[in-house]
Amino acid sequence: MTHLEEVQLTIDEFEAIRLADLHELYHENAAQKMKISRQTFGRILKNAHKKVAQSLIEGKALKIETNEKEACL
Repeated sequence: MTHLEEVQLTIDEFEAIRLADLHELYHENAAQKMKISRQTFGRILKNAHKKVAQSLIEGKALKIETNEKEACL
């Protein structure tokens, strides 16, 4: 993985995917959990989906930002 190009996923983007895609929450409910507007949630989720797709399609490492350290998937 050290030779792969990386795509950086922020912790907010990771959380948006978790709430919307894994837990299948409506954007309004997910936005409330994140304490942001629905429009902001939608923008974060759109950016996250694009980064995940880029990672899968272009064979890049997906680097997830965390508070303590970064994890590569």
